[in-house]
Amino acid sequence: MHAPHIAKSFSRRRFLQSAGVTLGLPLLECMTPVFGGAAQVKGPRRMLIISNNLGFLPKPFFPETAGRDYELTQTLAPLADVKSEFSIFSGMSHPDVNGGHSAENCFLTAARGPTKSGFRNQISLDQFAVEKLGQLTRFPTLNLGVNIDKANRSLSWTRDGVLLPAEDSAPALFRRMFVQGDPEAVKRQLNALDERGSILDTLMDHTKKLSRSLGSDDRSRIDQYLTSVREVEERLLTAREWELKPKPVTKLPEPADIQDKKLIFEKLDLMLAMAQLAFESDSTRIITLMVDAFATPAFKIDDHESTTEGYHGLSHHGQAPQKVKQLEDADRQQMVLLRKLIQNLAAKREDDTRLLDRTMVLFGSNMGDANKHDNSNLPILLAGGGLKHGQHHAFKGDHDKPLCNLFVSMLQHLGAETDAFGSSTGTLADLKQSI
Repeated sequence: MHAPHIAKSFSRRRFLQSAGVTLGLPLLECMTPVFGGAAQVKGPRRMLIISNNLGFLPKPFFPETAGRDYELTQTLAPLADVKSEFSIFSGMSHPDVNGGHSAENCFLTAARGPTKSGFRNQISLDQFAVEKLGQLTRFPTLNLGVNIDKANRSLSWTRDGVLLPAEDSAPALFRRMFVQGDPEAVKRQLNALDERGSILDTLMDHTKKLSRSLGSDDRSRIDQYLTSVREVEERLLTAREWELKPKPVTKLPEPADIQDKKLIFEKLDLMLAMAQLAFESDSTRIITLMVDAFATPAFKIDDHESTTEGYHGLSHHGQAPQKVKQLEDADRQQMVLLRKLIQNLAAKREDDTRLLDRTMVLFGSNMGDANKHDNSNLPILLAGGGLKHGQHHAFKGDHDKPLCNLFVSMLQHLGAETDAFGSSTGTLADLKQSI
C-alpha cells in the first residue's frame, strides 16, 4: 500500500476544519482484532479522557443546583448548545490521593499517598481497559499530551507503575497512524520483534529450569514472572501481526506542528482533532490526553488576549482580580474547544450511529482548587457514549464519592467485564445507557 501523500504546506487551520469531514473509512478486515480474547459489542465503543493538571476555578465551574434543571455556570456557558450531550459531577475525588501537584500522575490510577516515601504508581484506567478487552486495534491506546513534561508526567501507567510517555507531536502521531514504512523498514521492524521474542524464549527456558530447584514460595514468584513474560510474548505477536497489515489511508495530509508553548489552546484543538481522526480510522479506541498547564508559560487565550504570567503562577491567584479574570477566560476557552469536539463527533456518522454515541469523552482534573493545592471535589464532565446526560450529579456529604465508581461505570459501558477498579466501592446507578 502506498503511503498517503504528505503536503507540508497544508495549513493547520485547514486540517482542523477538515478533520471529521474528509475521512470516512468503513471498518475493514485489517481493523478487526488479531486475538479473539474479548467479546465484541455491537458497534465499537470508545473512550477519550482529557485532563488539565491545574484544573478549573471551582466556583465558576460547579452549578449551584443538582439534577436536570441546573443552570450552566460562567465556565460552562459555552456548552449551552450541547447541554443534553454531557453530565457534570461534583463531590467526587480519589481517597487518600492528595499532596497538590503530586496527584497529577494519579488521576487515572487512584494510587494512594503520592507524597509518601516509596510511593509506587498503579495501572491507569486506559491500560486496565486494554487488559480486559484485549488489543482490538493497531494501537491498544494512544497517550497524548499538550506542552507535557514527558519524563515526569503522564495519564498512562503500566501495571508495574511505569510511566508511559505521551506523544505531543501531531505530525509524529499522523505518521504512526497513516504512513506505511517502505518494505525494508517493515522488515527491520519485524526482525526487531522476532529478536525480542527470541530473547523471551531463552528467558522462559532458563527460568523454568531454575524453578525446579526452588522452594514453593519462590516457585510461586517465578510462576507470576512467567505469566508476565507470556503476556509480553502475546503483545509482541500482536504487534507483528499488525506490522504485516497495511495502515488505513486518509485524504488529509500531515498537519503542521505547534511547538510554541504559548499556543496551548491551539495545540489542544489540534490534538483533539487528531484524537477524532484516530477514532474515525479505528486506529485505536482508547485515548488519554494530558494538558500540562503546570509546564505552560504565559500563554495566548484567544486572538485578542494573552496572560501576564505562566499558568501555574495564575493558578495561585490569591483572589487577585486580574489573575482570576485571566483564569476564567482560560477555563471558558477550554469549554469552547470541548463544545467543538462534541459537535464534530455528533456530526460524524458511523454506520447508522453518531460517532459521539459510541465515544465517551471525560474532561476533568486531579486538582479541585489549584490555589489551595486541594485535591478534593474534582471538576468532572462526561459527554457522549450514548449515555443518559443533561444532569448535574452532586454527591455531597462528609466524604467525596470515589471517582473510581465513575471509572467502573465507564469500563462496563466500554465492554470490560469488571466490578472494581482502584478505590471504587461500586458504580453510578444513575448513569444509564440511553440508546
